[in-house]
Amino acid sequence: MSALRKLWRYVPDAMAVFMAIIFLDSLRYKFTDHPKTQEIFGRLDGWAGTLGAPGLFGHTGLFSQYVIGSIELLASTLLIVGLHPRFKHLQAGGALAGLLVMSGAVSFHLFTPLGIDPNHDGGGLFAAACTNLAFALVLLLGFRRPQIIELGRRVLEVIKPL
Repeated sequence: MSALRKLWRYVPDAMAVFMAIIFLDSLRYKFTDHPKTQEIFGRLDGWAGTLGAPGLFGHTGLFSQYVIGSIELLASTLLIVGLHPRFKHLQAGGALAGLLVMSGAVSFHLFTPLGIDPNHDGGGLFAAACTNLAFALVLLLGFRRPQIIELGRRVLEVIKPL
């Protein structure tokens, strides 16, 4: 096996670790009600209010910082546990959760008054969201497709009798 091929084996795990680090780093802001988080979710909640959905991004809203942070914590956990060869299917689940959260994050940065640089950090938050979104897509479609198909099959087995 060539050196490049050996190295290529570790790419999905490196992507998963990177994603988990980004998600876990953001939790210190979301779970401590940091002023930067208040600014972002406050701006989103104000925007949602103009559309007739006030409180959607508030502290008890459906898309509050705590809900989003909890999904990011779940995604991180699955991505990290999925580093173990026996639990690769969990890494696929973490990438899927990350894809869902980051799709929302990138969309809200692009299509709401939030904008690309709400924290005046040179767009770092937006760049991290885009990178995690891209990594989630590559993990799901390029590396973990069989695990996602199997996960979908198992979900269908569970819900079919219902």
